[in-house]
Amino acid sequence: MTEALTALVTFAIVATASPGGATSLATASGAQFGFLRSLPLISGIATALALLVAASGTGLATTILAFPVLELGMKTVGSAYLLWLAFVILSAGPPAKASVSDKSPIGFLGGAMLLVVNPKAWAMAVGVAGSFSGISDNPFALAAIFALVFAIAATLSLSIWAVAGSFLAQVIRENWQWHLFNSVMALLLVGSIASFWL
Repeated sequence: MTEALTALVTFAIVATASPGGATSLATASGAQFGFLRSLPLISGIATALALLVAASGTGLATTILAFPVLELGMKTVGSAYLLWLAFVILSAGPPAKASVSDKSPIGFLGGAMLLVVNPKAWAMAVGVAGSFSGISDNPFALAAIFALVFAIAATLSLSIWAVAGSFLAQVIRENWQWHLFNSVMALLLVGSIASFWL
C-alpha cells in the first residue's frame, strides 16, 4: 500500500504541475492580481479536482463518461468556457493598481467550472481510479484519499504557478510586454482545448 500511495502522490504532483489550462490560468492570475488575490481561483480548481477524483473513487466518473452525449456536451461547454477565459486574459492589458481586497474576477466558481466542464480532467480521474484502486477496498476511504492527495497537490502546484506569474509581473514593465504575455497565456489556454478533442 505504501508503494501505491507514493505512486499516487507522484502522479498527482506531475498531473497538477504540468502545463495546461489550469496552470496557464493560475500564472495569468498571479501576474495580473498577485498570489493572494489568486487564492480563490486556486481554491476553486483544487476543490473541484478533489471532488472529481473522489467521484472517480466511488465509480461516478466512469458512469458519467459512459454516455457519449454527456461527454460531447462537456467538450462543447468546456471549449466555449476556455475560449471565454482566453478572451478575458487577452483583453486584460497591464494590471491595474487594485486594492488588496480586489481578487481575480474568475474566482472560486470560475476555477471550479474549469474542472467540471473539462472532459480531460474527468478522464484523468477515471484513470486514477483504475490505476490506484488497490489503495483501499472501501470506496469511500478511497475517495477520501484521492480527494486529499489531489487537493494538496493542486493547491501547491497552482500556487507555484501563480507565484511565478507574480514574479514575472515584476519584470514586465511596458504595455507591449503585457499584451505579449497575455496573448501567450490566452494561446496556451486555447491550445489546451485541443486535448479535449484529440
